[in-house]
Amino acid sequence: MAAAWAVGTIVVTVYAIATHHTSVDSGGNLTLLDDPDGFAAWWGVVNDLFFPMLASGWLASVIAQALSYRRASGERRHQLKWLLSGSVLAGASLATAAGHTFGDSVFGRILSAIAFAGILAIPVCLAVAILRYRLYDIDRIVSRTLAYAIVTGLLVGVYAGLVLLAIQVLRLHSTVAVAAATLAAAALFAPVRRVQHAVDRRFNRARYDADRTVTAFAARLQDAVDLDTVRDDLAGVVHAALEPAHISMWIRPG
Repeated sequence: MAAAWAVGTIVVTVYAIATHHTSVDSGGNLTLLDDPDGFAAWWGVVNDLFFPMLASGWLASVIAQALSYRRASGERRHQLKWLLSGSVLAGASLATAAGHTFGDSVFGRILSAIAFAGILAIPVCLAVAILRYRLYDIDRIVSRTLAYAIVTGLLVGVYAGLVLLAIQVLRLHSTVAVAAATLAAAALFAPVRRVQHAVDRRFNRARYDADRTVTAFAARLQDAVDLDTVRDDLAGVVHAALEPAHISMWIRPG
């Protein structure tokens, strides 16, 4: 909702510049944003709905976190504690900033700064919950982000380089160059994906070790003939790779 509101301000501002409706008030703010009319009349409706909807979403979020906190335990409880604290502090700061006029005195400016600084409680508390209590499985997020960014960058770079080489140096037609570069990038996709394993080894060690465990088990399975050995080996691999609380195995008779 905040992103939609920000985009709306940009649309109204661009419209004002394009149509030369650029009158501003004494504070330098565009009057069309405060008193919209004509094309920008819809912006008044957005302003009327935005803050109540934002407050409702914030309240629903806090209630959901509080209910989850009561049912949670262990690490999950610590994660929710930080999220809930940040949400409550930011909400209280916003309400204070919106409901009071602090004036131009030094004391008023200090209170205003404290109120608006409280909004930063959400990203700060999120950072603590993520970095200290592993919220959102941050290791996997970091490794996947790096892996796919590197893979995409390499493929796009190879594709663009081949197109330029074919067109500028070899003087091939653009359609031929694009087709050849596309085939080359597609052929490189599988080898380049090996970057993912290197990134996992550095940033997502648990996933990397689990993959190696499963791969080693698959190699041993090719030569296994004893069912009891396979069963015990399978149970050990599942426990090492997934760390379940309980393992049960059913073998079909015959």
